[in-house]
Amino acid sequence: MTQTSNRIFDEFARLMNDAAGVASGVRREFDTLFRTQADRVLRDLDLVRREEFEAVKEMARLAREQNEALEARIAALEAKLAANAGTPATQSNGSSASPGGPRQAPTT
Repeated sequence: MTQTSNRIFDEFARLMNDAAGVASGVRREFDTLFRTQADRVLRDLDLVRREEFEAVKEMARLAREQNEALEARIAALEAKLAANAGTPATQSNGSSASPGGPRQAPTT
């Protein structure tokens, strides 16, 4: 009887081993199928890759910095223009212009 029970246990162990191998194969097959479907869905969603996102993020940061620098430059130029608005503008020859046009020599 001992020999019979050993053979039953051996057969049962072999059956469990085979079942574990089949389960492992099914799991690998399921993982492959799931990954394939997930890749297809993500491609259909037209998602952006991380590298592309980081590149655009950096471009946006640089554009924002340039925009802030230009805003500061415009504000400085406007302040300078406002300060010069109270004084008469100078002509290219260095004389000041009057609102009535160029100066003429007095007639006698």
